Amino acid sequence: METWCRQLLQMLAAVVFFHASEYALAVRFHGRHRVNASSLLISKQYLLAMICALIEYVAELMLFRELKEQWWVSNLGLALVVIGELIRKVAVITAGNAFTHNIRIYYQENHQLVTDGIYRFVRHPGYCGFFIWAIGTQIMLCNPICIVGFTFVTWCFFSRRIRYEEFFLRQFFGQQYEVYAQKVPSGLPFIK
Repeated sequence: METWCRQLLQMLAAVVFFHASEYALAVRFHGRHRVNASSLLISKQYLLAMICALIEYVAELMLFRELKEQWWVSNLGLALVVIGELIRKVAVITAGNAFTHNIRIYYQENHQLVTDGIYRFVRHPGYCGFFIWAIGTQIMLCNPICIVGFTFVTWCFFSRRIRYEEFFLRQFFGQQYEVYAQKVPSGLPFIK
């Protein structure tokens, strides 16, 4: 099988598995009646990013075919996709009902701070996993422009999201969260 065909099939499989499993886990933990299309995690910005990735891929395939034939780079990307996916799914399963795709801005009776499992090592393993997964998809496609773009955009997105989410976590859990945040890294580079 040609390298380019394998890369595109792996990308399609990675995207379908990621989003279908996100939705399935949301249904598992929150019930079908409390889950909507947003649990697929597909936004206009995400679609635009994926379209840009495909445009770059096709353009470089036509102009610089040898760039796409770097199998070791593509395999490194595939490994990152799998690692990112595993980290994210372990985070979702560990958090269970506490994991939501939308940031909670109101405290709920059953809301608890999850600090065990993978959360002992990383405060935001779901974001960490998604970050690795997203960059891995572009390395897998050997897309140098989108590697830089996806890294920058996802880092900026999670940097803002972590600050926003942690504001509410500090409101909900006070000193307990402060102590936890002091001991455990965020899981993303340069985000304390």
